[in-house]
Amino acid sequence: MLLHDTALIYGRYLRQSLRSRFALLFGVLMPLLYLLFFGPLLTGLPLGGPGSSWQLLVPGLLLQLGLFGASFAGFSIIIEKGQGVVERMRVTPVSRLALLLGRVLRDATLFVFQAVLLVLAALVMGLRAPLPGVLIGFAFVALLTVSLAALSYALAMRMETPQTFGPTINALTLPSMLLSGLMLPMTLGPAWLDVLSHLTPFRYLVDAVRDAYVGAYATAHMLYGVVVAVGFAVLAVTVGTRVFRTAGA
Repeated sequence: MLLHDTALIYGRYLRQSLRSRFALLFGVLMPLLYLLFFGPLLTGLPLGGPGSSWQLLVPGLLLQLGLFGASFAGFSIIIEKGQGVVERMRVTPVSRLALLLGRVLRDATLFVFQAVLLVLAALVMGLRAPLPGVLIGFAFVALLTVSLAALSYALAMRMETPQTFGPTINALTLPSMLLSGLMLPMTLGPAWLDVLSHLTPFRYLVDAVRDAYVGAYATAHMLYGVVVAVGFAVLAVTVGTRVFRTAGA
């Protein structure tokens, strides 16, 4: 029943998203602008890592796509609460876990699709990366999306208006982006900043995907990245499911 319920919720929200093709493509606009206008500035610079500047920048942009996109997913819950959709779902026998999983799997599907578009554009710009590394990058985007979307929905269930939700998400995502080294390796900065960045789980995901893009799969960065990504996803889904149950979703 869980799989059946999840498939129903997933299909409902996926069809809803596909009806808004403009929003689907607009979500990849910001990383694409970074790729077009920021990427060429890094060409030929000593960035302190193996591979080309594109192999360093594109993994960061992929995770930036998941970070910002999934973090704001909770806006839809606030809108649905105002329209009474959440109230109507509360009286159905659908599993509370399915209500969450259907949403986050829809988000993961959309952001992986956007990640594919971003990588295709990067290939035109000059990116060269092994296919297994590119696929690993998509897997990390999916896991990050599941984690952050679950937490975003959980937070939105506790808030009543977009005016309180938006600033809260901004206050959390911006420091995460700056400390994770999405744009440039944190090793280029002072030692204290590099140490501080290790307190951010996204740092481990960025390092893992960058290793994958240069064909280095059996590394400590990859191990730490997988452990953090999977552990973070399990924790986030657990928290999200508990909030959905207690909030009566």
